Amino acid sequence: MKRAAGFRAASLLMLGIVLIVIVSVLSVLYGSKDISYITIWNALVHFDPDNIDHQIILTSRIPRVAGALLIGAFLAVSGALMQGMTRNYLASPSIMGVSDGSVFAITLCMVFLPGTSSMTMILYSLAGSALGTALVFGIAKLVPGGSSPLAMAVLGTIIGTFLSGVSQALSVYFQVSQDISFWYNARLHMMDPAVIKLAIPFAAAGLTLGMLMSRPVTMLSLGEETAAGLGLKVTAVKGLTMLSVVLLTGISVAIAGKIAFIGLIIPHITRLLIGQDYRKIIPFTAFFGALFLAACDLISRFINYPFETPVGVVTAIFGVPFFLYLVKTRGGSQA
Repeated sequence: MKRAAGFRAASLLMLGIVLIVIVSVLSVLYGSKDISYITIWNALVHFDPDNIDHQIILTSRIPRVAGALLIGAFLAVSGALMQGMTRNYLASPSIMGVSDGSVFAITLCMVFLPGTSSMTMILYSLAGSALGTALVFGIAKLVPGGSSPLAMAVLGTIIGTFLSGVSQALSVYFQVSQDISFWYNARLHMMDPAVIKLAIPFAAAGLTLGMLMSRPVTMLSLGEETAAGLGLKVTAVKGLTMLSVVLLTGISVAIAGKIAFIGLIIPHITRLLIGQDYRKIIPFTAFFGALFLAACDLISRFINYPFETPVGVVTAIFGVPFFLYLVKTRGGSQA
C-alpha cells in the first residue's frame, strides 16, 4: 500500500516537472511577440544588451514565468493551510478577505506615502493581509454561527468587498485609480523583478513555516478537540499557521496584485490525488499551484491576442464554477 502510494506520488511529481518545464518554455516563446528557440538560447548564453529580443527574454519573459510559478505556489499553500486549520473547504485568501486587506493597505500606502520604496510597499501589504485575517476571524467569533464554513465565506466576501470599496473610493478621490487598478486586476507582465527579489526572504519564511506546520495542521484537520487530546497546542499552532498565510498572501499581492481562486481550487485537487496528510499536501500544493498559475498566465495572453488579459480573469473562469460546485455538493461542510 505504502509502495503504491509512493509510486503514485513520484509519478505525479515527474509529470508535474515535465508540465512545468513545457509551460515555462512556451511562456518564454509566445506572447505579443513570438521568439524562437535559437534566440532564447543566444540570450542565455551570449546576451546582447542591444538586442531587443534578448532584453525581452531576460527582463520580461523569464521574470514573468518565475513570478507566476512563485505566486501560484504561495497562494495555493496559503489556501491549503487555511482549509486544514479551519476544516473549511471554502477557505482561501481571496474569499476570506486576506488578499483584499493587502490591497487596501497598499492603497493607503500609495495615497498617503506616494513615491515610497518597494520594501515599504511589501510591509504594508503584509500588514494589510494581517488586518484582513484579523477582521474576518475576529468578527466570525462575535457572530452566532459565524464559524461555519459558509458563514465565514460570506463574511469574508462582505469584508473583502467593503475594503475594496474603500480602496476604490480613496483611489478615485486622490486620483491614483489607474495605479491601484493593477492591484485589483493582476497583470503578471507588469511585475517588478526588484520587488520579487525583496520578497524572497519573506516568502521563504512563510513557506518554511508552512512546512513546519504541516503535521500540526494534519492533526487540526481531525478537529480541535481531537488535536488537543493528542497534546497539540491548538492556539499556538493556529497563530503560526495564520502567520504563514499572512506572509505568503501579503507577498503575493505585493508582487502581482490580487489573484483569486488558486487557494481554493488547488488544495482540493491535491487532496484528491495525494490524500489527507498535510506533510504531503503542502509541497504538492505548492507544485500544482505553480503549474496552474503559469498555465493560466499563458492562456491569458491569447484570449484577446495581441492584448493582455488579466490573469485573474482566467483563474476566475475555473474558480467560480468550482466554488459553486463546492457550495452545492458540500454546502460548505467541514471536513
